[in-house]
Amino acid sequence: MARIAVIGGTGYAGSNIVAEAVSRGHTVVSVARTVPSERVEGATYIEGTLLDVPSLVAELQGVDVVVSTVPARGDMVGNVRNNVAELTAELAENVRVGVIGGAGGSLVAEGGERLVDQPEFTEEYKPEALEAIGILEDLQAGPATRDWFYIHPAGGFGVWAPGERTGSYRDGGDVLVTDEKGDSYISGPDLAVAVVDEIEDPKHSRERFTVGY
Repeated sequence: MARIAVIGGTGYAGSNIVAEAVSRGHTVVSVARTVPSERVEGATYIEGTLLDVPSLVAELQGVDVVVSTVPARGDMVGNVRNNVAELTAELAENVRVGVIGGAGGSLVAEGGERLVDQPEFTEEYKPEALEAIGILEDLQAGPATRDWFYIHPAGGFGVWAPGERTGSYRDGGDVLVTDEKGDSYISGPDLAVAVVDEIEDPKHSRERFTVGY
C-alpha cells in the first residue's frame, strides 16, 4: 500500500481521491487550509497550503505520492503553477507527483489543437486552464529523475455534475474523451478511480492522459 498525500484534499476532486484511496487500504493524508467537520474515516487531515511550500514539504515527509488538485481560482490565480513547481523541486527524489489539471489542455483530436484554443471555450475559464497547462509544461521540462503523472478530466467534470461511482472510465491519451454523442463527462468518484489506479499500477510515467466515459 502507498502513502498518499492529497493537496486540496477537501475540495471536489481531492475529497473523492481521498475516499477512493482510503477504501483501497492506502495511508492517506488530506492537506487543506482548514480541517473539515466531515471527514473520511481512516484519512489523516492536516492544515497546509501551496502558498507555504517549505512548511508543506516538512508535513509531507515519508509519503510516496503527492497529488495536487488545487485549481487556479480565487486567490490562487497566478499562484498554483509556481508553487507546484517549487513543491516538485523540494520533495524527496523518490516521491511521485500527480496533478489534476483541467480539460483545457486536452487535444480535440490526435495531433490536433487544444480544447482551450477552440472558439467555444469559455473566456473566463482560460486563465485557469492556461495556468494548469503551464504546470504540465513545467513537469515535462523537469528532471528525468522526477516521476509524475498529469490527468486531464473530461469537459463535464465538476461539483455541478457529481455523478456516481461506476468503477469504469476510458483513457484517451492526449485526446479529450467524448461519448458517441460528442459529450465529455466523468464523475468525481470515477476520476478518483482513475487516479488511484494510476498510483497502484503506473501506466503513465512522466506522461499526461485524459479520462472520461
